[in-house]
Amino acid sequence: MDGMPNIKKWIIIYPVYINSKKTIAQGRRISAEKACENPTCIEIGDCCSYLKLPFAIELDKAYPRDFMQRGRVRVLLKREDGSPYNPAIGTRKQLMLQIAELVPKHHGRTKKQEATATSNAGPSKSGKGGKKKK
Repeated sequence: MDGMPNIKKWIIIYPVYINSKKTIAQGRRISAEKACENPTCIEIGDCCSYLKLPFAIELDKAYPRDFMQRGRVRVLLKREDGSPYNPAIGTRKQLMLQIAELVPKHHGRTKKQEATATSNAGPSKSGKGGKKKK
């Protein structure tokens, strides 16, 4: 790559765009059925790298409509010559739908779910007996 790419021209994905917990008025951009629960910038970034798309996470940026929502992801869909990086994704909408589909399968999430499933099974050591006698 010659120098820094001009990421100002890249499209922006705010996590709120694909958050099933938000309403259209709050900034959701895709249908609630297709959206995912509380996605993070990191998860979105990981999805972009999985989809072989160049991306940049901007954690210092906030969503204008809800400035408590920190972070956004810039994604480059097309090369200089206009050809898409991923032929399956040509538009922002397609990208949002793809990411929303991938986030629930994100390794960070699947690990958490497996951990809660396995920690309940089997004999637990953290029962009583943790307190010291006086």
